[in-house]
Amino acid sequence: MENLTLDRDVLLVEGLRLTPSSSLAAFVLLLLIYLFILGSNLGLLLLISTERSLRQPMYLLFCNMSLNDVFGATTIIPRVLQDLLTAPEQRYVSYGLCALQAFCAHFHASTAHTVLMAMAFDRYVAIVNPLKYSVIMSGRMVLCLSIAVWGVCFFMVLILVLLSVRLSRCRSFVPNPFCDNPSLFKLSCESYLANNVYGLLYTVLLLGSSIISVVITYLRITVACLSSRSRTLNRRALQTCASHLASYVIMQVFGNMIIALHRFPALSAHRKMASILLHVVPPAVNASIYGLQIREVRDRILRMFYRRHAIKPS
Repeated sequence: MENLTLDRDVLLVEGLRLTPSSSLAAFVLLLLIYLFILGSNLGLLLLISTERSLRQPMYLLFCNMSLNDVFGATTIIPRVLQDLLTAPEQRYVSYGLCALQAFCAHFHASTAHTVLMAMAFDRYVAIVNPLKYSVIMSGRMVLCLSIAVWGVCFFMVLILVLLSVRLSRCRSFVPNPFCDNPSLFKLSCESYLANNVYGLLYTVLLLGSSIISVVITYLRITVACLSSRSRTLNRRALQTCASHLASYVIMQVFGNMIIALHRFPALSAHRKMASILLHVVPPAVNASIYGLQIREVRDRILRMFYRRHAIKPS
């Protein structure tokens, strides 16, 4: 398939290799998940923006996560849904759209790390230094953290993709369910050593800073809880950190699964499926984790539900 003669600006995407019956089932399932991601995350964004009591640093930082989850899912799922209903030999995409999708996919994955790093910092200040929380986590600090979360990832991923776009192309086949950065530079017959070096540094810097900051944060939180005899402090730490830690672990599991599967070419089908799940599972579960396990959000969702469905006595 790599020898297909196509216009140099048109690529053929492999997509998912499924039987017609399996493709229909996968389409329905993926569509339902996508609708849930949109509904749950946008619903939480609306709730936080309309409820004054929820306009706190923790929830405002969570808005970054919801926005990123909607962005990441929208980057990948609609295209996969389209390909599931398209014959394998007709899954064409322009090179420009492929490069844009690759940028958005890596931007989403990178921002997921920086958002959780910012949220970990917020939990650290709230639990370790609660008396100065309102001073440190001011509106200006939340704004600066939000700008840093998106800005740093934007420029890092932009360089990553530009290094691939600069290369000439001698192939027109993308052996993946969607376009990503390796798909772009592997279209070239030139040496892409610079891409591999920068990609390695980028991954080490992002994952390293993410893991180190979260580990140090939770070690400090654990020490603060152990040294405190306040049950209220320990209960609050458990409630506010459990959701964050669950989201972080889920993201790390799927992210590291893809990295590990890259080492085993024979498991390429599993790696392709894992790459889709990275943009599907975390966005689907994050809203549920924060919406159902954080008391303030859960209470307001239940209150809105009962208020709408309450039957008034005649």
